[in-house]
Amino acid sequence: MKTLITGGSGYLGTHLKNYFAADDMSRRTGSDVLGNFDVERVAEYDMVVHLAALLDKDPEAAENVFLTNVEGTINVLKHMKPDAIFVFASTKDVYGRFADNHDEVPESCQAIYAGQSALEWSKLIAERYVDYYANAKGFRSCILRLSTVYAPPTEGNEPNFVGHYADAINKGERIRLPGAGRPHRDLLHVNDLASAISAFADSVIRHGTYNLGGGKSNSLSLTELVGKMEEVSGLQAIVDIENPLPDPVPMNYVTDLSLIEFELGWKPQIGLDQGLATLFGRTLES
Repeated sequence: MKTLITGGSGYLGTHLKNYFAADDMSRRTGSDVLGNFDVERVAEYDMVVHLAALLDKDPEAAENVFLTNVEGTINVLKHMKPDAIFVFASTKDVYGRFADNHDEVPESCQAIYAGQSALEWSKLIAERYVDYYANAKGFRSCILRLSTVYAPPTEGNEPNFVGHYADAINKGERIRLPGAGRPHRDLLHVNDLASAISAFADSVIRHGTYNLGGGKSNSLSLTELVGKMEEVSGLQAIVDIENPLPDPVPMNYVTDLSLIEFELGWKPQIGLDQGLATLFGRTLES
């Protein structure tokens, strides 16, 4: 299957590009989802995994966020060929504070405006365009509302908070935890994200929207996360308990995996010990 990863040079994209032996469409390789000529090549591919986005929550960046994340997505969608597969990387944060109403967050959780930034709102808007174009042009679509997908470090890429904690532990730098370390999150290794994409590609589902994360078995508090990293690395973390970061919204987030398990037969295969060890230079096989 000929595969294209938009944003294939990024934090997650680099790993997915290697996993699928895919081509990369990103600004680092001289192409842009906002470039009309650049996106014409989308029509050549059997599967497009759309990661390219402007991940900026600064209110001053709102206009550019909507331009890249909505218009850029539309540009790609317009060039999809019939019966190809389009996978869209959305985010759990479309639910905002309503996620705190659930111990495990299902796809039925409310996703109405409640102070989300332009980043989260642009992803939700783009989801609607995915639904429209997939049905209008006859290609298959998979929307993944991702919850804390982490990956081993790659050159030139800024990690998410999981990678940031690992980097700080490696360098002996102080870590400030939101909510004094109380918030819970579920974590998913990037290879399990790749296997979820493969599960959809191999299925008979035409259109699906799924919450995707590590689920209850791969969830823990941020304090527990740092402790787990100390265990797998053999290093000691330095946590700045005097200066915690503010409480996040939502306070807790654990993915309900019922729908993706039922429809795609998928569940995470990489446990926290094995997965987090890859942030400290170990391979999944070791």
